[in-house]
Amino acid sequence: MDTPICDFVRQYEKKRGARLHMPGHKGITVTGPEAFDITEIAGADELYSAKGIIRESEDNAAALFGSSRTFYSAEGSSLCIRAMLYLALLSGREKGLAPKVLAARNVHKSFISAAALLDLDVDWLYGEEKSLLSCRLSPKEVQEALAGQQYAAVYITSPDYLGNLADIAGIAKVCHAAGVPLLVDNAHGAYLKFTDKEAVRRAFPGCSAPDLHPLTLGADMCCDSAHKTLPALTGAAYLHIGENAPALWEKEAENALALFGSTSPSYLILQSLDAVNALLADGYPDRINKTVRKTACFKERFAENGWVFAGNEPMKITLEAKKAGYTGLQLADALRKYGVDCEFAGPDFCVLMPSAETADEDWALLEKAFGELSVKGPLPEGRPGIPPVRRMMRIRDAVFAPHEELPAEECAGRIFADAYMGCPPAVPVAIAGELLDEEAAKAFRYYGIEKIKTVI
Repeated sequence: MDTPICDFVRQYEKKRGARLHMPGHKGITVTGPEAFDITEIAGADELYSAKGIIRESEDNAAALFGSSRTFYSAEGSSLCIRAMLYLALLSGREKGLAPKVLAARNVHKSFISAAALLDLDVDWLYGEEKSLLSCRLSPKEVQEALAGQQYAAVYITSPDYLGNLADIAGIAKVCHAAGVPLLVDNAHGAYLKFTDKEAVRRAFPGCSAPDLHPLTLGADMCCDSAHKTLPALTGAAYLHIGENAPALWEKEAENALALFGSTSPSYLILQSLDAVNALLADGYPDRINKTVRKTACFKERFAENGWVFAGNEPMKITLEAKKAGYTGLQLADALRKYGVDCEFAGPDFCVLMPSAETADEDWALLEKAFGELSVKGPLPEGRPGIPPVRRMMRIRDAVFAPHEELPAEECAGRIFADAYMGCPPAVPVAIAGELLDEEAAKAFRYYGIEKIKTVI
């Protein structure tokens, strides 16, 4: 597969011409990559009006992921999430629908900021466990919520930060039967398009899909953060439009991204996405599936030693630390002594994210750590539940209202003013416009949150 963006920039760098354009470093090395860091000069195309090398590269990505159209983001999936919601509201307006979506409660913070900016109303789904640490939706729960209601879209996060994959195929079927498009925050799952049937069977026994990507499973639109699981620079992401999505989305997607995005996209990140296309077209999926098998073997081996793992995502290692006698933070500290840095640690979980670039010596360090660390008696869980949710204000009104910051223990009886507050990676304790109570205050303290913004 060709790499039009990378090729253009390499040729431009070799010319050694006078760079009388941004950026100010003029290609002179300060940290390393400056010679390849350019702006939207002649021939370099424009990200939000792509007709040249960027469009060619995006079309390469679309062919790889099986989308009707793929758009690049140099500002991560956060930009894509805002664009997805904007597009859903546009197509909903065409149908005469109010700006309202049905969403799983474990949304990313960028979803809430977009809701505030777009004056979006949200009805929440909490999943079967009704927990602050997961939001496992069933198709039945979505179907019941859709009955007799009208929404511009259904929105879910899969995989979540703890490695839980939703039943996207089942949820998509329910959404389409109701005539509602399904949007998926797949930020952690760009690699899922390239998983093989063995990985599919492990995650969902009996599923006959060729891979685990949301588009394959029936989603109408999704975002992927390439930098999380593929060898791309931080900030590299895709916005994918499905084959059966409303025609308006493809037409308006660049405008949607431009509405929230910077007018100075990073060409280093665009080159990174371009280069990843070539890797994915030339054997890289084999490396992904080798890592998926390594991850499964690691979990199976150390589960026999008493370690407890959560989630069904193929390339993520989520440890239920308390069941082994540690808090997640204590386990992360213990691993760091072996030279292993985790992705996330909290009171309950420790999350590790290998990729196809994880070296054999790094796997050896990980195995050494878990071979030597002892599994102890379980700690008491003590996890707070979801506080009662009472919406007192619209999200937009609360986010833009005058506010003051209070100690967590004094926030009960006040309306939450921040966009989102909780323990990443799962369900927020509170969302803007909701009334806080003692249970919310207790949850804030459990997760080490000391200061809370409340409406004055």
